[in-house]
Amino acid sequence: MSLNQQSAAQVAAVLTESLPYITRFTGKTMVIKYGGNAMVEESLKRNFARDIVLMKLVGMNPIVVHGGGPQIGDLLKRLNIESRFVDGMRVTDNDTMDVVEMVLGGQVNKDIVGLINQQGGQAIGLSGKDGNLIRASKLEVSQASPDMTTTEIIDIGHVGKVDSINVDLLNILTANNFIPVIAPIGTDFEGVTYNINADLVAGKLAALMGAEKLMLLTNVPGLLDKQGNVLTGLSTSRVDELIADGTISGGMLPKISCALDAVQGGANSAHIIDGTVPHSVMLEIFTDSGVGTLITSDDKV
Repeated sequence: MSLNQQSAAQVAAVLTESLPYITRFTGKTMVIKYGGNAMVEESLKRNFARDIVLMKLVGMNPIVVHGGGPQIGDLLKRLNIESRFVDGMRVTDNDTMDVVEMVLGGQVNKDIVGLINQQGGQAIGLSGKDGNLIRASKLEVSQASPDMTTTEIIDIGHVGKVDSINVDLLNILTANNFIPVIAPIGTDFEGVTYNINADLVAGKLAALMGAEKLMLLTNVPGLLDKQGNVLTGLSTSRVDELIADGTISGGMLPKISCALDAVQGGANSAHIIDGTVPHSVMLEIFTDSGVGTLITSDDKV
């Protein structure tokens, strides 16, 4: 069926609008943290995979870092292993770590790789163990004691923080037309395995690689002001002000912290976008308006 004139004009307008972005971002690294509902609904999963393949086809270098908390929780429940959390982080004992590695490095990682490859890409799945990709160490969590005069260290098991990332390996893969898909699992020099927050891995990776963009997919439209409007075009100093006045709080704080660390560490910009919008990654890159919250360092505003 042929396009009518109005539809054809809309298609032409979209293609014309995207051209300067394709030119600007050719050869640039884009780090995408993939999670939330975008990993659950079948149509959103296909749309995401197509967006990633399109980015690669027009000359960009997408790198995907994925989460998998709900999938881990489901398997733990089926295995009758209790899920416990401290400050939003899963307490990860030896049994839980086995499940985390099985789900993140196996099921979820390979599902994403398969989706991208079905859409014509060349995705390759990695965990932080592969090629010593992610060196990690134990994350220490402290909490105020009941008498509020001292703090105590809470042992949350195999939960880690990123010490280093083997960016040379990723550069080799992207230069050879592969799309890395990374499970956020790392090891220390003793071979101990750690579960790491995917946002933290994505932010650290974007900073170390000097990424053009860090994109954090969420289940909300972006960072909202107190009236519920999406805030964008934010400098790091403006974000600090929003944290101080309470506009940014709760569950959004870790994502904002990750975005700030990325742009202050070397990434050109960070974007918090709604993964429930079809083709949200493509819309953020290829259109003037975008679909979420943009954060840049003060010297780039």
